[in-house]
Amino acid sequence: MKTQSKGTRMTPAELRKQCENGSFDRPTAGYCDGYVQANLVALPERYASDFESFCRKNPKPCPLLEVVGPGTTLTSRLAPEADLVNTLPRYRIWIDGECRHEVKEISAFYREDLVFFLLGCSFSFEEALIKAGIRLRHVEQKKNVSMYRTRIPLEPSGPFQGEMVVSMRPIHWSRVADACIITGRYPDVHGAPVHVGDPDMIGIRDISSPEYGDPVEILSDEVPVFWACGVTPQNVLLQAKLPFAITHAPGHMFVGDLKNELFARGCCR
Repeated sequence: MKTQSKGTRMTPAELRKQCENGSFDRPTAGYCDGYVQANLVALPERYASDFESFCRKNPKPCPLLEVVGPGTTLTSRLAPEADLVNTLPRYRIWIDGECRHEVKEISAFYREDLVFFLLGCSFSFEEALIKAGIRLRHVEQKKNVSMYRTRIPLEPSGPFQGEMVVSMRPIHWSRVADACIITGRYPDVHGAPVHVGDPDMIGIRDISSPEYGDPVEILSDEVPVFWACGVTPQNVLLQAKLPFAITHAPGHMFVGDLKNELFARGCCR
């Protein structure tokens, strides 16, 4: 676990610097212990009001932490003066509802009318689970968390509608209640699970084949636990078919300077 230990000690500023110079190119789960991580969605200004309304209507999968722009790419709340153009490990470029490119920085695609939305990420509450002695297999195995499309409907706003994406973590049966209580203290980073147990009940037909991220083994004494996921907007973009949008690549988050503990019980507003 040497790499995990080194990643735990890395500061958010150091990780963002490595993203900027292209030397960090992997999922951010398990890195910068204690600091908030965020999903990214960037849209032309004409769609920004509808998307912000969509986030407000669907706070579990889309907990809104900060809005940046138009006319700037610099954050002010999560990490003052961090540049969203190149401080994430990977980005996706969406054209007419299709992911056309996956890139390490977006300067070639930047437009002055873009509005950037930073949304809470479940990686932020993983620290609390690990501290409580709840094992997370994707972190231990240095994998991306498993993410699935579901049949859970979302409240629509303008062109934005569809179904929720969830992340899944296998939890020992004796710790499921603990995991629900612990993550419930973090409503700004997805909060408590949206489903526990049978994946077919929420429309997941094959738990071994996630639509996003990496598959992980579920042991006989474990229960699959599902949290709302910030990849949900990417699923929504497939249906909205906007002419242009930018998102993070699943699992490749923006890491801010605020401590996760500030988001406990929604105290950081």
